[in-house]
Amino acid sequence: MSRGRRIRLVLGYDGSGFHGFARQEGLRTVQGVLEAELRRMLGVEIPVEGSGRTDRGVHARAQVIHFDLPYGPPAGRMVHVLRRRLPADLLPRAADEVDKGFHARFSVVRKTYRYTLDLAPLPDLYWYRYSWHLPEPLDLAAMQDAARHLLGEHDFTSFCAAEAPQRDKVRRIDRVEFRQDGWRLHIEFEGNGFLQYMVRILVGTLVKVGRGKERPDRIPLIMEARDRRLAGETAPPHGLCLWNVEYPPEYGGKVIDLDDDL
Repeated sequence: MSRGRRIRLVLGYDGSGFHGFARQEGLRTVQGVLEAELRRMLGVEIPVEGSGRTDRGVHARAQVIHFDLPYGPPAGRMVHVLRRRLPADLLPRAADEVDKGFHARFSVVRKTYRYTLDLAPLPDLYWYRYSWHLPEPLDLAAMQDAARHLLGEHDFTSFCAAEAPQRDKVRRIDRVEFRQDGWRLHIEFEGNGFLQYMVRILVGTLVKVGRGKERPDRIPLIMEARDRRLAGETAPPHGLCLWNVEYPPEYGGKVIDLDDDL
């Protein structure tokens, strides 16, 4: 059967009700829900490929997928059609038609993740599902000092899950930025790729520095040791959001403007 047109779809989702992105038998996942709806729409199996996997409880502002359509609505109507059919916690944001050389995962040049800390004395009613509540003072200057050691290309074995499936643990981080919003502290990580639990462990390590339980200048030593036990705790998943995905210029660069909110 001819696979026709290749569609790129940008999705936002609240990860609270999903067991991650990747399909798992008997569990509600983003990929599973989307594939099931496409099957109901078109009467055939339509496998979807994502820009990467998010873990259970992790959110996305701009997850990117692609799939090939043998027939069906044009790309310009795909968002409207799917918004009427998908559950409220899975939101199609944009769609376009791309050439067959595009791949949601393998064409990625850079990703941005945002982690949110809620430093208020009491958890915010509207943010408790999207932030890690830490009602304590943190030394932001020390955290920023520690973050500078993360920039560049390094082996991040100490900052990923011990059972991470990737054999090559070398990744490049281009930017770590701290953004204050009242009691909330957003930490953005931008790089060419991230290992399993990597952002959450980096956040846990920066929080350890902010609490005064680790020195900023020890980050290079922790990195060189390639020992997960030396880094900080794994931050909870619900504070993490896949914020943006960037492709080469021929595929439009960043899929969502960084200042464009849901």
